[in-house]
Amino acid sequence: MTVKSSISLTDEQAAFARKMVEEGRYPSLSAVLQQGLNMLRDEVETAELDKAALKQLLDKRAEGPFISEDEMDKRMDAMIARKRAEYGL
Repeated sequence: MTVKSSISLTDEQAAFARKMVEEGRYPSLSAVLQQGLNMLRDEVETAELDKAALKQLLDKRAEGPFISEDEMDKRMDAMIARKRAEYGL
């Protein structure tokens, strides 16, 4: 099913869309705009999937063990000391 819709384009957008049709890349201005909307939908859906995956990762991490700030400072100091010794500093 298709829906007719009236839209406004800038002169630059209209010229670009017409050029795509003139070059034979698309059969009509509607096809150019439809492709643009499909690409935008794909981009939005991908961003939503990425966001969901990151949330899942963060949720999983939040369930794991945590260490105190003092413990982290001790571990960082020990790591820095090992690296200095390793490089003779």
